[in-house]
Amino acid sequence: MAKNYFGTDGIRGRTNAGVMTAAVAMKVGQAAGHRFLRGDHRHRVVIGKDTRLSGYMLENAMVAGFTSVGMDVILLGPMPTPGVAMLTRELRADVGVMISASHNPYEDNGIKLFGPDGFKLSDEDELAIEAMLGEEQPLAPSEDIGRARRIDDARGRYIHAVKGSLPHDIRLDGLKIVVDCANGAAYQVAPSAFWELGAEVHAIGVTPNGKNINDKVGSTHLDLVKETVVASGADIGIALDGDADRLIVVDEKGQTVDGDQIMALIGSQWAAQGRLSGGGVVATVMSNLGLERFLQGQGLELFRSKVGDRYVLELMKARGCNFGGEQSGHMILLDHATTGDGTIAALQVLAALVRSGKRASELLHLFDPVPQLLKNVRFSGGKPLEDARVQAVIADVEASLAGKGRLVIRPSGTEPVIRVMAEGDDAAQVQQSVDAICAAVAEAAA
Repeated sequence: MAKNYFGTDGIRGRTNAGVMTAAVAMKVGQAAGHRFLRGDHRHRVVIGKDTRLSGYMLENAMVAGFTSVGMDVILLGPMPTPGVAMLTRELRADVGVMISASHNPYEDNGIKLFGPDGFKLSDEDELAIEAMLGEEQPLAPSEDIGRARRIDDARGRYIHAVKGSLPHDIRLDGLKIVVDCANGAAYQVAPSAFWELGAEVHAIGVTPNGKNINDKVGSTHLDLVKETVVASGADIGIALDGDADRLIVVDEKGQTVDGDQIMALIGSQWAAQGRLSGGGVVATVMSNLGLERFLQGQGLELFRSKVGDRYVLELMKARGCNFGGEQSGHMILLDHATTGDGTIAALQVLAALVRSGKRASELLHLFDPVPQLLKNVRFSGGKPLEDARVQAVIADVEASLAGKGRLVIRPSGTEPVIRVMAEGDDAAQVQQSVDAICAAVAEAAA
């Protein structure tokens, strides 16, 4: 059964349009509430959000939905997605909600749901909730309507947990760090955590106004953090996204260190320390072939999942791995968190930097990526990948790349776009491969 509301990472869209309205948010609250009304205890839900203007509207709508079916609500205010997951478990809640559209502009928003174990919902739960959205949910009797309260120490609890992920023998004294919080959910907690551990912190992207989240700041807009690192003479730059579940690093020279390089560092460090389980690292089909070759040189495997951190997590569980991530910067460290956590991942990088005594530029570029090219082709309808002409071009390209590279073609889970990626040792061949497929897809979609 296809999903009409849930994508690869919850429900997401432009606010006050389509699926992202107050009315839909209230129905999601009612449906998710009923789905997790299990047992005879007093039920509760934890709700966090990022700093988008629309967060107030959606938060209130979801409070109305959950309380109307008899669930108590605990409001966290602005909080990173991994903080919501953590507090869902810590507060013994039946369900957790993060209101965020991650790295998207402020006009968009989204709803991410967590089960009582702090993990994102299964396909089974999402499909069940979707089915319930088309039905009227029974309301609680007047005497059983839920209550809502806001807790004031949520940020402190999360900061404490984050600091606990750093080995006790590591201090950040002497490190000068630029932290870009994308004017998002971590604008208070991330700089505080690094400062409390001894670092000299230069924070940017920490003045949210409801409309500037991810606006020329954060992990998808690195110009400012690069300029700030170089101009201030910082040792390293840490760039988070709007809900702080992903991380991109900048070395002292202003060079980008993407998720693949971060996985190479943490994976090899943990393996050397005897902390890595499962014999390797889980990444997606988008991770660079250079990462795979590097890990093989360390005696480790790279296990590849579909794109999306939830699929990374599923494969981690299946393989018994405790570390995985995405090239885009999602890092899942199961010893410390149940979902991607940019701040905790950053601390692992900083710990390696302290232990090595090296500069970031010497430590963080562990392999040379092979040429890789990704292009998007937008389409208005139909299924262009099923077109016979497109399939023929794909087959020809796959044959030409055999043994020399990889090809990944997939529809986006959040927008009407076909993503075409090729990589290989020959940059010209990679370019030609992607261009040929994109042209065929565009023609079929016309």
